[in-house]
Amino acid sequence: MTVILLRHGRSTANTSHVLAGRTPGVELDEVGNIQAKNLVTRLSGLEIAEIVRSPLLRCRQTVEPLVQDRGLTPVVEDRLAEVDYGDWTGRALKDLLEEPLWKVVQQHASAAVFPGGEGLAEVQQRAVAAIREHDRRLAAAHGKDVVWVACTHGDVIKSILADALATHLDGFQRIVAEPASISVIRYTDTRPFVLRVNDTGSDLSGLAGPAAPKSVPGGEVPGGAQDEDSDPAEKPAEKTGG
Repeated sequence: MTVILLRHGRSTANTSHVLAGRTPGVELDEVGNIQAKNLVTRLSGLEIAEIVRSPLLRCRQTVEPLVQDRGLTPVVEDRLAEVDYGDWTGRALKDLLEEPLWKVVQQHASAAVFPGGEGLAEVQQRAVAAIREHDRRLAAAHGKDVVWVACTHGDVIKSILADALATHLDGFQRIVAEPASISVIRYTDTRPFVLRVNDTGSDLSGLAGPAAPKSVPGGEVPGGAQDEDSDPAEKPAEKTGG
C-alpha cells in the first residue's frame, strides 16, 4: 500500500510560535484554509481509498475539502494525535529554548520525555503501529495496491519517516515536514520505500502509476521551499511541535 502522510495546513499556533500540542480549538489560519482547499487539486489525479486523520481540529479542517470532494468518511485515529507535550503545551517556543530538556529533544530524541506528557519514543511506537495496521487492513480489504491519506502532525510524521528510512529516532530532527506538505511511503512485504518527503508542490500524478519496484527505487525525493512560517523543525527556536 502507499500512504500519503499529510501534515495539517498552517495553524494559528504555527504563526504565533507557541507549542500547541493538544490544546483544544487550534484552527487553521487563512493560509492554512487555502492550503486545505488546494489539496483537492493536488490529489486530483489519484484514487484515494481512505482518509485517516488525527482527532485534532486542525487536521479535521485540513481534510474536510478533500472529504467533501471524494465523498469519503474519514477514519479518526487517536494514535495519530499530536505529541502530548504535557507541561510544555501552550508555551512560547522562545521560552522553551532555555529548558535543559530542549537539547535532549534536538539531539537525543529517543530519551526525551515531556514533563507531564509522553516520550518521543512512545510517539513513534504508536504512530508507526497505527500506519502499519491501517495499511494491512486496507491491503486485506482491497486485495490490491491502493493509495490512502493519513493527516497528522509534524513530529508524528517525522517519526514515521525515520522508521521507514531505518533512521534512529535521534536523527529525526533532520527530517522536515512543513504545514500542508506531503510525504509518501510505499510499504511492501519486505520493506518500506520513501517516495517523497516534504513535498509542497501540486503534481502527485506519478503516485498513480505502477507499484514501486521490489528493489530500491531511483526516483527523486524532493523537498518544498522554506518560508518564514514553515515547519518549526527547521528553525533554531522552533524544532518541535505542529
